[in-house]
Amino acid sequence: MKKYGLKAWLYLAPAVAFLGLFMVYPLIDVVVYSLEEGYNSASQSYFGVGLYNFSYVLRDPYFLQAVKNTMILVLITVPVSTGLALLISLGLNSIKALKKLYQTIYFLPYVTNTLAVGLVFMILFKKTAYSDGLINLLIHAFGGPTVDFIDGPYWAKILVLSIYTVWIVLPFKILILTSALASVNPLYYSAAKVDGTSKRRIFWRITLPMISPMLFYLIITGFIGAFKAYSDAVALFGVDLNAAGMNTIVGYVYDMLYGNSGGYPSYASAAALILFSIVFTITCVNLLISRKNAIV
Repeated sequence: MKKYGLKAWLYLAPAVAFLGLFMVYPLIDVVVYSLEEGYNSASQSYFGVGLYNFSYVLRDPYFLQAVKNTMILVLITVPVSTGLALLISLGLNSIKALKKLYQTIYFLPYVTNTLAVGLVFMILFKKTAYSDGLINLLIHAFGGPTVDFIDGPYWAKILVLSIYTVWIVLPFKILILTSALASVNPLYYSAAKVDGTSKRRIFWRITLPMISPMLFYLIITGFIGAFKAYSDAVALFGVDLNAAGMNTIVGYVYDMLYGNSGGYPSYASAAALILFSIVFTITCVNLLISRKNAIV
């Protein structure tokens, strides 16, 4: 037994070393940075140890704005994208002809460069000196007022960012849910039809419970992905997200390290740990709920 145990650890050694070097050590380093008060990146010195960095970050208006933007984005995009993906997957599952073609079309945005998709969205929504944008032309055609979705009011910018994020994450969720629907044993549906069960009852009593593990997986990963949003906002509003009022928590961390406010790794580390605690808490809550409700 000892021989086999040693052999197993030898097989695991490369992965353990990799995780320790690139995950455990950086996490410890972030905790150390977050506790060093008055850290000077030039002289590599600090004057104290404590929780001042957390206090500063939690009072910083830019961080509070980033938290607000991220929370709104999470609350909108996760349920909307998951619900749409479920509806589209149910539709694709009921289609026989050209099913693979439709699946490929829906999956195309997932393999398209994020910045390229952002450029397309800017063309659709941005008002310029030469054009109001395609979306504004459609709004004007129905008698509505034009809106500057990129440089205009806050609600317009958060709406565009939410639509863009849903568009980006939707293909992956559709792929997962179509696979989950295809794995449901068709004998359950045959037995339900023999009993004269309605389609609505079949969905709530058979389909939804059988794919619930995948739904909870998508919800959990959706929360994590939405909290890590940054490139989506950059693709739409440029690199100066604070000026646009559309920064995210990850964007705030990046700005504290390398942006116009850069050179403050202690503040960036504190913000990163706050983000980690938020994501960890929400993930744990989702896992507890999924264990109670999902049929594994």
